[in-house]
Amino acid sequence: MELHTCDLPDENILSPCTIVIFGGSGDLTQRKLIPALFALFQQERLPKPFTIIGCGRTELDNTTYRNQLSDHYRHEGNDLSAWLAFAANLHYQTIEYTKESFFQLAATLRDLDQRKKTMGNRIFDLAVPPQLYPIIATLLGQAGLAREHQNDNGWGRIVVEKPFGHDLNSATQLDKVLHTHFHEQQIYRIDHYLAKETVQNLLIFRFANTIVEPVWNRHYIEYVGITAAEKLGVENRASYYDNSGVLRDMFQNHMMQLLVLSAMEPPYRLSPDAVQDEKAKVIKSLRNFHPQGSRLCLGQYGPGTIDGDKVVGYRQEQGIPEHSKTPTFAMMKLFIDNWRWQDVPFYLVSGKRLPRKETRIVIQFKEVPHSLFQGMLGDSIHANRLVIETFPEEAIRLNFQTKNPGTSVCLRSMTMDFSYHEHFKSISLDAYARVLLDCIGGDHMLFWRQDGIEASWAFLTPVLEECERHCQSGKSLQFYPAGSWGPETTTDMTRKIITSAEYNKASSL
Repeated sequence: MELHTCDLPDENILSPCTIVIFGGSGDLTQRKLIPALFALFQQERLPKPFTIIGCGRTELDNTTYRNQLSDHYRHEGNDLSAWLAFAANLHYQTIEYTKESFFQLAATLRDLDQRKKTMGNRIFDLAVPPQLYPIIATLLGQAGLAREHQNDNGWGRIVVEKPFGHDLNSATQLDKVLHTHFHEQQIYRIDHYLAKETVQNLLIFRFANTIVEPVWNRHYIEYVGITAAEKLGVENRASYYDNSGVLRDMFQNHMMQLLVLSAMEPPYRLSPDAVQDEKAKVIKSLRNFHPQGSRLCLGQYGPGTIDGDKVVGYRQEQGIPEHSKTPTFAMMKLFIDNWRWQDVPFYLVSGKRLPRKETRIVIQFKEVPHSLFQGMLGDSIHANRLVIETFPEEAIRLNFQTKNPGTSVCLRSMTMDFSYHEHFKSISLDAYARVLLDCIGGDHMLFWRQDGIEASWAFLTPVLEECERHCQSGKSLQFYPAGSWGPETTTDMTRKIITSAEYNKASSL
């Protein structure tokens, strides 16, 4: 019988721990963190025992806190028994960002450790605005909660959500504060894109299949397209987004991670440090970027139509200045100056208010290098295309040419499809559940390392500064109607790497 890795015994038994969520009464906790932890509980994947304590400025007691979080599970038809068992582990403590308040938190945690037998192991999840990251890290250190304990005294870990700074200087300053009290192995920088199944599977697909790696280079690949299209506008993030824009919000983290996973060299082994080393090399190999050239297009959505409904433009969104120059769309054309990828363009596209939500990596192979079919099939044959999709489906698709039945030579583009949901029927973990589970287990594979963050900001900060100067002068920003694929100057390329219309046409021959 063939042995799969999932059939092997799990040697990584999770240690009991307390999960402390700063911003415990906030939106991120209610929408993402608690549902993720509850899903882990239902699948019996949380450590035993465990405790969760929410911390926030809102004055609540344990009962009120549990009731507020349970509203999502109270609709008709739900079995509340699992939720009630989970909620018994939920606690709340009102907190101010002062030394005295954090000393009180330390006392509460010591008491919970004794009562719940959680062995002094603690995870501090910062589900708060980024400006609070250095404040909380400093107060944790001053209260004696940041120590990496030894032997049976437990461990402490801190989880930081993106953004990791606003530019290179602020990212460096944040890192300096974090490392004043925490060692690097205690810091977990979340980018939930890295926890999606298809993103995780990308390295396995590349390096565990002999037929893939030999053609994964400049000799066979025409270009790589990476897209993260969003149908929504800024929603309730107007204040944050208008100070960040699409480059800071998406490119410095999510898009850069998809780029490095697509382009990195094989690590010497599949370990966190080995993988992080290769990822950092890719970012440091990026060709110097000059925003004035044709390698960058910035746009901002105006009024338009989404799914038949009229929507307002970015400048009409609540909380957005009426003359805002913040870009909501960007296309970047990047080059990686190394042996594998020299002169192969990487197109990164992300934008808001596009026709649909879609995230994918497109590997476009080169056309066949001779004219065997000249005069029979036109000027060219559609080249092979590999699509690694994370949304709306998690799937891997390979397009290839085949001949239609009959005596005439007529080709049709066909697709070999692998869909995760079709082949794996069991309940899968969402991205937040996966990164929380890896943090509890002490696995850094799905998290950023500081050298990677600094390399990313070092590349992007000069681009941001130049773009902001040009956008404020009105020279670089192009406008596009909501519901379109971006500014007119990028539409053809955007469609090319987002859609497969050209192959659909070929299939109809």
